[in-house]
Amino acid sequence: MDNIRYDEKTNSLYIVDQTLLPNEEKEILLETAEEMYDAIKLLKVRGAPAIGICAAYCLYVLSRKIETESGQDFCAKLEKDADYLNSSRPTAVNLSWALKRMVALAKANSAMPVEDICSLLLAEAKAIHNEDIEMCRKISEFGLTLVKDGDGILTHCNAGPLATSRYGTALGPILLGTERGMKFHVFADETRPLLQGARLTSYELYKAGVDVTLICDNMANTVMKNGWVQACFVGCDRVAANGDTANKIGTCGVAVLAKHYGIPLYVLGPTSTIDLNCKTGADIEIEQRNPDEIKTMFYSKPMAPAGVKCFNPAFDVTDHELIAGIVTQKGICRPPYTESLAALFKD
Repeated sequence: MDNIRYDEKTNSLYIVDQTLLPNEEKEILLETAEEMYDAIKLLKVRGAPAIGICAAYCLYVLSRKIETESGQDFCAKLEKDADYLNSSRPTAVNLSWALKRMVALAKANSAMPVEDICSLLLAEAKAIHNEDIEMCRKISEFGLTLVKDGDGILTHCNAGPLATSRYGTALGPILLGTERGMKFHVFADETRPLLQGARLTSYELYKAGVDVTLICDNMANTVMKNGWVQACFVGCDRVAANGDTANKIGTCGVAVLAKHYGIPLYVLGPTSTIDLNCKTGADIEIEQRNPDEIKTMFYSKPMAPAGVKCFNPAFDVTDHELIAGIVTQKGICRPPYTESLAALFKD
């Protein structure tokens, strides 16, 4: 089942509701802007690249609902829809990147008939999807050069096919290597919020036949200290110009531990997650999520007093000095990241 599926015959967009995994594999239909906003906000679709792909298709579906024959009026309404969708998740740069790309295409062709603009938008959404598939394959190839057969790998959050397309980013080298007969042992942190490592990463790896062990987030130190981890692979939702990266909360702690034990930590993601306009990680807006996600969600009874205060950030920022390399579809960037990341955009 594809995590994102567009049916051209009916102009219908379907996603796998990731909040139901691993217990139920269910597609849901996204028809209205409100349903699309909620799907992104509530993490029914999640993972930076997948959010971008989904957003592109969402905007196309919404474009077909705009009733006007004026190209300029069409673009104004389309941009309004894009702004609304973009407000659902502030941290993942792929969301704004994909929406801006779609709107820019429409504006550049505003003199054309609206029907033709819509056709261009569909082609662009498909291009964004296909580009991600190819990017994931290249990222997987580059990442695979960083590990060897038999290595132990620790991963945090979920950056597999559900979060992207095909191989994924952080899980890509593991899945590609497994296809080629390599054996890895993966330690998957459970990963707050929403336990995406437990529900999604271990689910994907287990289904793919990978030797995977699920651990709680506070167990990463123990498996590293025991010598069971030779590399850490994590994804990213935004990369600042200096190499600081935002990823699911707890990633920075993993990086600090890895640095202490001399284990390289690699960040894997497409160049669309790199934001050269964002100078450092201090400039990245960190999303705050509903306290009930840690007090009541997944529990039959509340696990904390009803009135207790909660701090529930979705992401943290890992300092560039803790990162051994940033793996993109164009190659592996090494420090100094201000130079190596900028070089990716020179050609």
